[in-house]
Amino acid sequence: MFRLALASLSTLALFGTMTASAAPTVVRTYSDWIVFTEDVGGERICYAATQATDKAPRSADHGDVWFYVSNWRSGKAQNQPSLKVGYELRGDLPGKAKIGRADWSLFGVGRRAFAQDADDAALVRQLKRGRELRVEATSARNTRVTYHFSLSGSSNAIDRAASVCR
Repeated sequence: MFRLALASLSTLALFGTMTASAAPTVVRTYSDWIVFTEDVGGERICYAATQATDKAPRSADHGDVWFYVSNWRSGKAQNQPSLKVGYELRGDLPGKAKIGRADWSLFGVGRRAFAQDADDAALVRQLKRGRELRVEATSARNTRVTYHFSLSGSSNAIDRAASVCR
């Protein structure tokens, strides 16, 4: 768990840096998914991403909500799924990613949520095969939220993001 926490904090720091850098470059769009690259501090990051198609509760201010599968050319992370929201998540109350009958816990770190390292490969496999991803989480203000993401184009986008960072 300690290794996981360290990796997640470094991932969070890197994504925090990404927002301060120049805009990412769009490589290609695959239906509802977009492949991006970005160079941050000499590190090439490639990721497939999609925005939430539905956000609940409708009365909440969710900000931009994206689901990513990220790769670092250096190999720091490969096919790492994560959620990014526009508010702070509760770190002590795991969220959940669901595709069909399968589900995985997501742990919150600031405005991001990550699967356990051991679950990454299975979650990514299902992202590539499924039709819809449903994510449930709890905000730092104790608001329970639910997001839906289309998986149309996910397989090609995830594969392309990985190949661009080889």
